[in-house]
Amino acid sequence: MRIHSLTLTRWRAPCRAVTVASIHSLGLAHTNKAWLFIDSVFPVKLAAWDFRYYYGQLRQEHVLEKLSDLISQVHTHGFKPISIEPHMKDGGVFVLCEYIPSQSEDAISSIQSDLRSHFQAHGGVPSSAGLRRGNIWIVQGQPWREDMNRFASPLLRVIFDGADPQEESLYHTFRPYGRIVDISAPTSVFGTSYRASTVTFSDLRSSIVARNVVHGLCIDKTRLRTSFIPPVQGHVIRDWVTKHPRIVIPVIVFFLGTLTYAIFDPIRTLMVKGKILDWFDYRETRLYQWLRTITVDGFAIKSADTRDAHAESAWQERQDAETALRSYLDDAPTNVAFIHGPQGSGKSKMLSRILRDKNRPALTIDCAELQRASSDVRLVDALSRQTGYWPVFTVFSSMNNFIDLATVGFIGQKAGLSSSLPDQVKQVLEVVGTALRSVSSTLRKQVLHNHEYTMRKEEEQRIASQIQECIRRGVWHDPRMGPIMGGGVIAELGVGDEPFTKYDENSVPHPWETDISTLPTQKREGRGTPDLHAVNTMPIVILKNYTAGGREEVMDVLATWAAALVEGQTAHVIIVSHNRENSKPLAKALPSKPLTMIGLHDADNESVLQFVKARLHNADVDVQFSHEEMEKINYLGGRASDLTRLVHKMRAGQRPIDAVEDIIRQDISELRKRAFGEDADDTRSLLWSREQAWAVFRALASRDTVSYHETLMNAPFKGDEAPLRSMERAELITVDKQDGRPPIIRPGRPVYRFVFRGLANDPIFRATQDISFNAKLIESAEGTVRACEQELQVLCAIGFDYKSAHWWRTTTATENRAKYLMERMADAQATLQKLEKENKELKKGLAV
Repeated sequence: MRIHSLTLTRWRAPCRAVTVASIHSLGLAHTNKAWLFIDSVFPVKLAAWDFRYYYGQLRQEHVLEKLSDLISQVHTHGFKPISIEPHMKDGGVFVLCEYIPSQSEDAISSIQSDLRSHFQAHGGVPSSAGLRRGNIWIVQGQPWREDMNRFASPLLRVIFDGADPQEESLYHTFRPYGRIVDISAPTSVFGTSYRASTVTFSDLRSSIVARNVVHGLCIDKTRLRTSFIPPVQGHVIRDWVTKHPRIVIPVIVFFLGTLTYAIFDPIRTLMVKGKILDWFDYRETRLYQWLRTITVDGFAIKSADTRDAHAESAWQERQDAETALRSYLDDAPTNVAFIHGPQGSGKSKMLSRILRDKNRPALTIDCAELQRASSDVRLVDALSRQTGYWPVFTVFSSMNNFIDLATVGFIGQKAGLSSSLPDQVKQVLEVVGTALRSVSSTLRKQVLHNHEYTMRKEEEQRIASQIQECIRRGVWHDPRMGPIMGGGVIAELGVGDEPFTKYDENSVPHPWETDISTLPTQKREGRGTPDLHAVNTMPIVILKNYTAGGREEVMDVLATWAAALVEGQTAHVIIVSHNRENSKPLAKALPSKPLTMIGLHDADNESVLQFVKARLHNADVDVQFSHEEMEKINYLGGRASDLTRLVHKMRAGQRPIDAVEDIIRQDISELRKRAFGEDADDTRSLLWSREQAWAVFRALASRDTVSYHETLMNAPFKGDEAPLRSMERAELITVDKQDGRPPIIRPGRPVYRFVFRGLANDPIFRATQDISFNAKLIESAEGTVRACEQELQVLCAIGFDYKSAHWWRTTTATENRAKYLMERMADAQATLQKLEKENKELKKGLAV
């Protein structure tokens, strides 16, 4: 606070009260000192955020200068102001003054009256707001210029430092400052020995004047201390909320839910609809398409996808799959299309080509990205980004969890603000489904409108043709011609004013009349089938990389949502997966309808050669393969991705044999890194051990297939299926299934047969892996020996003696158990010695 000083002398308020009676007893050089309070000079601060307070501070210097000029012009009883101290919070000013007391009259009252008259003559008390409604008051008590957050209010709390005064005394003390509405009975002040009453004024200004003038006044030997009471205490609402959480929390949840459904969900639906219809794709703008037409497209050669389509036309399996998918999209959606095939078989390329030909709105969701999400929040964020679901308040998810935990302590149960991951995914998909229904309905109405417009135009053309035909034959009657022709011979003949009868029309030959039965059948049927056109404009939903493993609860929600889309005739749903077994959740979601299964498999040897030749022919490379080259190409199998790599290398000038060998070498290096890791850190991140991978690869290097259950039961798996499943998901191996069970294991790709052989034929790599594999077996054999030794010691402790065992008497249970343990220990010891010897030979090979 700033203090406007008029003299160099500062005066501090005395500890005791300064009253009118005591002013005369303070005489110092025949002068007394007193305090005056001027109200309504600055805006009253009603809250911490009241911006008017800062406006008053800006005008403070100017207002205080005008105020000091007016005060200095009054000299009644030697009145002289000493200092002016603003009290900004209550909007007033304290003035410390000195005067000469008088024996004949009350000098300070005369000074107050003259000051009021002087200010009134000059327009009133100046203020920062320009309103002159303030007044001047004699401070009866002791000024207290506090700056705490106790803001002014009509309720004034009066604390009694002494005995309780009479109500009449309180009334007469506070009534001069404004009308009093009520005075409460004295009550005890919590935590103290004092008592207090509440004085309620009719307006705020009266309360402010009374607070600053009366504070510290003594009446009936009781000192009064005043303070403001907020009209509505800030903690009342807070206390009520904390005391009634069972009412407040459900109301908050309902309000937030209503706000979401009423405001944000329509916005999200619009954003998803824009994502489906490419409203926000710059590539769909006319400017971009025009620039592309005059630049890129003008110099572009034949599309690679088009050449690939011609090359794959000789691939009968691929052609059948493409035909089945096009047939599914041309019919009303009644079930889900499930496209399955190994990675690299060309599923995505075939699907993108068909979607480009259909030119229909499509929405793609990559399930692999959802599986890779490290947390629930990231998964929901990835799903929202793929579907166009916006706005998303992912930060509130963590806050909702904390709120739920807090409400458990308040009411003993969760508030329901947080939701599980399936519920969050379901909420996003519900909005996406609403947007898809809106898109489907809009496109259907547009098709129906176009169909009605076309039919109306055709009907108008048909009527116009009939009229022209009648005019040409001379049998057309226009009723407007009668008044024009009038009487006369023409009118008497009936031409132009009377219509021809049916007999007259039949008398004219109709050589050019067209029979409706001669119209093309396709044209007649197309006129009355707008629904067929509506089906061809329905949106398409694609779930890529769908798998039943990982986040199964999310995949189940996606399967249920896909089933709801096709059952509601909302969209065609296409699910792309690497494994046929991933269709089980979809079959559960659609139990009454079979899935449209579309499989893409590796091509046979004949199709492989045709595919490679067609691709090379499109690149203007015509070759004839020898028998050796054809056998070498067949090493790659029928996987489209590997064949494409072969074609690229041959286009670069490599011979077929060299290109295949190069592909195998690259795959060996890649497989060694993926399956075994480069260092210890990579090995720890693998979902299988090096020994487990080597056991499978070494077996497949010598055979095309190995038994699944035999591999599972033997070391190093010992019945643990998780490593095999992980290697299958990584596409290192393929587990075939027959009658619901896995009978055999095959390489993940056809070329891996020769990749495994390449790893097994590497002497250094084979030796290191065999040593590591044997070390695990040696550790297992040593554990068996130690276990047998310990159990034999237990048998000896309970009375078994191998010296007393003879062949001519009956053996006991302990003897049978001991015999079994010794045979098992002997087998383990023999295995241990064999493996130790083998490792010794392998280490010699490494030393060479």
